[in-house]
Amino acid sequence: MGGKQSRSLSNKELNEVSQRSKSATRDDQVSLSSAAERIRRHATVHFGYNILSLAMRGLDETPAELWELRELQKLNLSMNCLCSLPPTLSALDNLVILNLWGNNLSSLPPEIGLLKKLRVLFACRNRLSEVPEELGSCTGLEVLSLANNQITGLPSSLGAMHSLTKLNLSHNRIVHIPTCVYSMKGLVFLHLACNRLETIADQIQDLVNLKILIVEGNSIHTLPKTLCFLESLELLNVDFNDLQNVPMEMYLLSRLGRLACHPMDKGLHIVHNPLLKPIQEVLQGGLNALYNYLKPT
Repeated sequence: MGGKQSRSLSNKELNEVSQRSKSATRDDQVSLSSAAERIRRHATVHFGYNILSLAMRGLDETPAELWELRELQKLNLSMNCLCSLPPTLSALDNLVILNLWGNNLSSLPPEIGLLKKLRVLFACRNRLSEVPEELGSCTGLEVLSLANNQITGLPSSLGAMHSLTKLNLSHNRIVHIPTCVYSMKGLVFLHLACNRLETIADQIQDLVNLKILIVEGNSIHTLPKTLCFLESLELLNVDFNDLQNVPMEMYLLSRLGRLACHPMDKGLHIVHNPLLKPIQEVLQGGLNALYNYLKPT
């Protein structure tokens, strides 16, 4: 299944390709194609996917020839110095995975919505303050990471992403969970740690497939009782918030199983809150003690 591994494209070669693209005119189409072929030779085939990695190349812009490689299915541009992406990104209409992690992107081009086959998008650790509405057209998206940006909200169009199973919005500037998130019925994993949340809306109960919910490091004062109807939850992290009490219905979350300590351990993470007595004291006996206390007699 795997293809022949090629050596990595050197920085010198990549710079030469980039310089040619800057000086090229319409009369230079042959040389442009040749430059594209030089990049194409460094793509690989792995498990049936056409892959190209230009990670950690110090790129401040992408070579124009890159967008000629329409066969690419996985493209890694992570850990460069990219400040923008051109509209010609849409030419790579076979992309399944696009990794933009660790750049200086302040926006994503609207044309990203034309990547209809996209299933995974990593755009974490950039400088994004918003997301284009057109991204909602990528309805096949299954994994979306926008962590470590400056995002305050999401466009309503993203509510059409019914195939999305993992959404990471941690370390942003979100005050309210975007309404569109509650329409993402397929979500299994939702990460909202280290934002500016104060509440969780009752609509959280619509995410019936949710197994992991992480909202630690916010300013949440109360948890809605509708959260307790998410009976598939296996990990609920509400540590480092302003919780003083818990909903009486919390005993319904039977799959949590135990009080957890390490951040990604399954169970309930709650002890790092200003909990009032008697909840604080009851928790010293573990999760079963809390559930026995909350259950109606």
